[in-house]
Amino acid sequence: MTEPLLSVEGLTLALPQDADRLHAVEDVSFSVGRGEILCLVGESGSGKSVCAQALMGLLPAAIRPVGGAMRCAGRDLLALDGEAWRSVRGREIAMIFQEPMTALNPVMRIGDQIAEAFEAHGLHAPSERWARALDLATEVGLPDPARILRAYPHEISGGQRQRAMIAMALALEPALLVADEPTTALDVTTQAQILKLIRELQRRRRMGVVFITHDFGVVREIADTVVVLEKGRVVESGTAAQVLTQPRHPYTRGLLDAIPSLDPAAHAPAEAQIVCEVAGLTKTYASRSGLFGDVRVVHAAKDVSFVIHRGETLGLVGESGSGKSTVARLVVRVLDPDSGRISVGGADLSVASGPRLRQARRRVQMVFQDPFASLNPRRRIGMSIADGPIAGGTPKSVALDEARALLALVGLDPRAADRFPHEFSGGQRQRIGIARALALRPDLIVADEPVSALDVSVQKQVLDLLQDLKTRLRLSMLFITHDLHVAAQICDRIAVMRRGEIVELRPARDLFASPEHPYTRELLAAAPRLPDRVR
Repeated sequence: MTEPLLSVEGLTLALPQDADRLHAVEDVSFSVGRGEILCLVGESGSGKSVCAQALMGLLPAAIRPVGGAMRCAGRDLLALDGEAWRSVRGREIAMIFQEPMTALNPVMRIGDQIAEAFEAHGLHAPSERWARALDLATEVGLPDPARILRAYPHEISGGQRQRAMIAMALALEPALLVADEPTTALDVTTQAQILKLIRELQRRRRMGVVFITHDFGVVREIADTVVVLEKGRVVESGTAAQVLTQPRHPYTRGLLDAIPSLDPAAHAPAEAQIVCEVAGLTKTYASRSGLFGDVRVVHAAKDVSFVIHRGETLGLVGESGSGKSTVARLVVRVLDPDSGRISVGGADLSVASGPRLRQARRRVQMVFQDPFASLNPRRRIGMSIADGPIAGGTPKSVALDEARALLALVGLDPRAADRFPHEFSGGQRQRIGIARALALRPDLIVADEPVSALDVSVQKQVLDLLQDLKTRLRLSMLFITHDLHVAAQICDRIAVMRRGEIVELRPARDLFASPEHPYTRELLAAAPRLPDRVR
């Protein structure tokens, strides 16, 4: 029997004494052969990323190995010291990180960052390093690679940044590639491209891949074998087909059941009353490349028009850069439009200013993508919810009582009003964000990717909450998402945006059953699907 490229046996990593459990991972075992892709799957806190850090020798000082073994190509990884790890990283094991904008150096050109791997290991002359970086950029499919190598990270798209990260990881031709949630922040078409690229590179180079994800749609697209982690322990493992179609453990079945379907859910019909009307909305940006470069004009929103009725959720979907979030910011008047009209609850937000704008903003509130970043870490959540009503003249004691009632409405203990944001989970923080948005009794909620940062089971809970609140309160929502599965479950109608324009706007059931625009068909084709037997 051929020895596996990577062997992890009984790995146990201890957490600090003040943690809520003893071990980050306990008695974890798996192996990866050459040319094999293994997916580590689980929710936040399951131990996936800690395993990745251990494989790269990047564990935080507070987390320490207390048992087990890790071997890669016969080398005992747990026995390596700092100098030995430097010779392993990049050459034998390389990593693709989740967020390329954070992982890349913002003040270095892309080409210099790829070539830096050769310099660190004393390989090639300087001129050869740049040529090799150009070869890698071409291999990972970067368009106009010579231009992109001269660009800085902020000057290229998210998908291009992730391709650059892959080129950096491949620079020293490692035997094992560790990919930690590399497609989580990407839209469906870019995600499909990156998954296809990793699969092609893995087959071409006969690499072993440890791919970390919480998305079973990604598992179906890329995995040969799967290991499911729950609270640091392996609860299920097997081939991708076995785990996806015949899950044995209740935790695995629960994760699969929580995945939203592409079949649109049935919703109650919206009322005739129009709550929000957007007509001819336009916003352009101009940027110059360099001091004397050409001026580039981008139409972030181009003649955007739609209406939202009482009790209706209108979804705004599209790839990154399509203009979705720009439209959201225009509707809440965080941005000023170049032209067009925005009416919410009868108030014209597009021309309001000063006190009139502050008063009109009470009619539209926002739920943000990152619930932790959008809450003040120094304020108790009761006050965070009550701040809006207090600013509008509500007595503090009354506003705090209403905040506690809102916490109960969104499924949290009213006594939690005295706690701080860091004391809650991600899903609980998003419930707090929803309560805060409801505090001013708005006519319209604008939800900008409100579940994209959440695990699939928590995502389902928040979507169920929004649907319940919509039914009970007859809420109207503008729901921004790049996830078509989520849009199918929450939206009554869907507007598809591309390059600042709405190219298709139809009832969700009609759009999913028979998309009319080629771009809509492209988005649907790129959306990952699970085998029917899972459902």
